[in-house]
Amino acid sequence: MTSQAVDHIALLPLYAAAGTAILALLADLFAGKRAVTIAATLLGTLATAVTALAAGAWDPTFCGPGGCSWVPTWPAAVTAALFAGVTAAVLALSAPALRLGTAPAGEFCFLLACSMTGGVTVAYAGDLLTLIVGLETLTLPLYILVGLRRFAPGERATTTAASASVTFFLISVISTAIALLGVALNYAATGAVHLGMLGPAPAPFAALAGVGAALLVIGLAFKVAAVPLHAWAPATYDGAPVPIAAYLSTASKLGGVLALAAVVARLDTSVIVAVLAVLTMTVGNLVALRQTRMVRLLAWSSVAQAGYILAALALGGSGVPAALAYAVFFVVLELIAFGVVVALRPAGADGGAIDDYRGAARRHPWLGAAFVLALAGLAGLPPGLAGLFAKVSVVEALVAESWTWLAVVVVVNAVIALAYYVRVGALVYTDPAVDDERRPVSRPVSRPVTAALLATTIVAVVLGFAPQVLLDAL
Repeated sequence: MTSQAVDHIALLPLYAAAGTAILALLADLFAGKRAVTIAATLLGTLATAVTALAAGAWDPTFCGPGGCSWVPTWPAAVTAALFAGVTAAVLALSAPALRLGTAPAGEFCFLLACSMTGGVTVAYAGDLLTLIVGLETLTLPLYILVGLRRFAPGERATTTAASASVTFFLISVISTAIALLGVALNYAATGAVHLGMLGPAPAPFAALAGVGAALLVIGLAFKVAAVPLHAWAPATYDGAPVPIAAYLSTASKLGGVLALAAVVARLDTSVIVAVLAVLTMTVGNLVALRQTRMVRLLAWSSVAQAGYILAALALGGSGVPAALAYAVFFVVLELIAFGVVVALRPAGADGGAIDDYRGAARRHPWLGAAFVLALAGLAGLPPGLAGLFAKVSVVEALVAESWTWLAVVVVVNAVIALAYYVRVGALVYTDPAVDDERRPVSRPVSRPVTAALLATTIVAVVLGFAPQVLLDAL
């Protein structure tokens, strides 16, 4: 046996993320105050982001003859910091509901920090097993968070949340089993699990390796809510607390994109990923046209957005930078959209119907402006420059690799999506009827929610005007 040295500096982001979860439990145990627990968790997310960026592209660790299981790179550091930022934002969006007691603050912060730890693991994973473990660590706490609320004022959400949690759990278990079967078949054909060693299998085992790669992609496609493994997303998003729906739509989806990017960059899965891309963006946009509830519309929109990301990943390694850039832009814009929903709805309530937002921008102009910025970005229109650049990057990458037909499908779907994005954007500025019982009530916006929205909006604007900075980092 040979001993293996562990580089603790390379593991600092993981230590900080896991320490955040422990810190949340200790703060809740010894202080017993909600504000202290939330503050301690926010401090931990900041430490995770700082250590990730400080360590940067440090030396890999947990290395063996086949490669390394923990690989620090600048893209990994940036995405780890992004996971920490999303966690902090979702925690801030959850503060008003936690103040009402809709969920125990200690358990909520602990589970959210555990999920962040899984995201950090995915970012640095150097082999398929670490990748799967990271994804499950990212996902497992969300099964509980989806259904973790004692009450929600003015709604029948207890049963809905429990149903959403069970649906999420069952479909996730099946998809994980499929992904693990794909890993096993690929290992049997090639003898490799480290990402750096993945590649074509010897001729006698090529068919077996192809089946393994296809099953692995299908299993991971669940994490991004790709068709046909998408049905869980609208029901789960709508049944979960809105901030947790935001986390599912951003951090959870980012983890799936990272995992898929690591696989498609090394295995030939272009055909199956292209088919998934076309089905996902088309089904997502067409069904979104018929939605009447806000969170369900955002859920189907996120399904369609996953299709655009998959279109770039269909190119293999050459499409990974465009896919990751699109994923980052999507995460920021989606977080703004969900943040506005949280700000406009009563604390602890669900997302409500789309008509409930009629005229909301007249009562809260800055919230309306942020919402339109997010919707325009998701649609790929000005002034949402970040989203516009993201779609252009995907289309340019497809055209450059002579995948013009898929670029045309992306453009057609982007045009279809305009119908529901413009409809919702116009609705928030429509003057409600005098006797409309659903007309928005002017209420102050929570300070943590305001801070999270302002910070996220600033990031979106900066990325929109300096997108090349992100591309260089990735």
